[in-house]
Amino acid sequence: MNENRGIDGLLDFIDACPTPFHVVDRAADVLRASGFTEMDEADEWPDAVGSRYVRRGGSLVAWRHQTSDAGFRIIGAHTDSPNLRITAQPDTGQAGYRQLGVEVYGGALLNSWLDRDLGVAGRVATPTGTRLFCIDRPVLRVPQLAIHLDREVNQKGLLLNPQTHIVPVWGLGLRTPGEFALTAAEAAGVDADEVLAWDAMLHDLTPSVIGGIDGEFIYAPRIDNQVSCWAGLQALIDAPADSPPSAVLCLFDHEEVGSASAQGAASTLLPTVLERIVGSRGALHPALAQSLCASADGAHATHPNYPERHEPDHHIAMGDGPVIKRNANQRYATDAVGEAAFAEACEKAGVGHQLYVHRGDMPCGSTIGPFAASTTGVTTIDVGVAQLSMHSAREMCGAQDPVDFALALSAFLNVAG
Repeated sequence: MNENRGIDGLLDFIDACPTPFHVVDRAADVLRASGFTEMDEADEWPDAVGSRYVRRGGSLVAWRHQTSDAGFRIIGAHTDSPNLRITAQPDTGQAGYRQLGVEVYGGALLNSWLDRDLGVAGRVATPTGTRLFCIDRPVLRVPQLAIHLDREVNQKGLLLNPQTHIVPVWGLGLRTPGEFALTAAEAAGVDADEVLAWDAMLHDLTPSVIGGIDGEFIYAPRIDNQVSCWAGLQALIDAPADSPPSAVLCLFDHEEVGSASAQGAASTLLPTVLERIVGSRGALHPALAQSLCASADGAHATHPNYPERHEPDHHIAMGDGPVIKRNANQRYATDAVGEAAFAEACEKAGVGHQLYVHRGDMPCGSTIGPFAASTTGVTTIDVGVAQLSMHSAREMCGAQDPVDFALALSAFLNVAG
């Protein structure tokens, strides 16, 4: 794996992708450079053979396909991360400050957004389409209340009201209606009167880095789940272009809020694209019956300060390989057949693997896995990279783990190799 596809390439990928739309744009650039051709959903697809991809908002599906005789090997991941998103009428403020209204997106750890240098990025809608923008400088900050005004905070805990306590500051003076639209238009390179609406969100500006005394960790935003997007891209690029089964990569938006959207994993995006790839519904059904899907997402590493929060017989360590996740109530889609298939891929790749089960007395999270399984009927395995922090503005994983994960996903796709 060359430098651009190693850890430095991953850190560059994360820093270039503050929003799902930027993930899709960056992934499209990587795919084009690797010989993939973009398809338009609005066009007829008389022939989807070869290396192709299609975009829908913050989601992307890419594939290498010659024949459906051996079915599909599918990798699914998600492009979104919990964050703070700009409201429809954001220009607000009080006490002499100009502020922006925000909504909490997904299960964000709100305290992790306090006292950070924040930029804003996303897309604007214009009469001629959408344009991406990114303001990569500290224009926003959510200031925490001084301890002198909340003397018991360390005893009672920090309680944040998402309506009143996390409104970011971005200037002094009176609120100025239209100021955010004007700023977003300038950043997107369009006139202010062209901006009809936006999908915009805040991002932490601290660069992604290698950390730890021996360089064993990655500290970065959006590790959940851009590590999986990056690893899936590497695996698809390495997949055979001319031998079955067909390799597919699905990067879905809106996983963090349940996947129920036009481009989420619960939508018809994946089954529709698969049907168009093979050419007919009659050809799709036998192909799906031979297929496997790896749902790639973050996995909980055992926290050294809170080991009691983990299932005692399923501790997960950074550096010990990809994690296969099981849940009896199908919050993760893995069954014995899928677990065996991915364990075999890890062995083929020369990396270890670990088994994760959530504590039985705590609610379990979920992934795109159950949605991918239920919308396609394909045996699905929930897998991921061990993370020590998750849903935070700043996260942490092992430095070698993303590379090992990419190797395992590559072996999962390359069953004919």
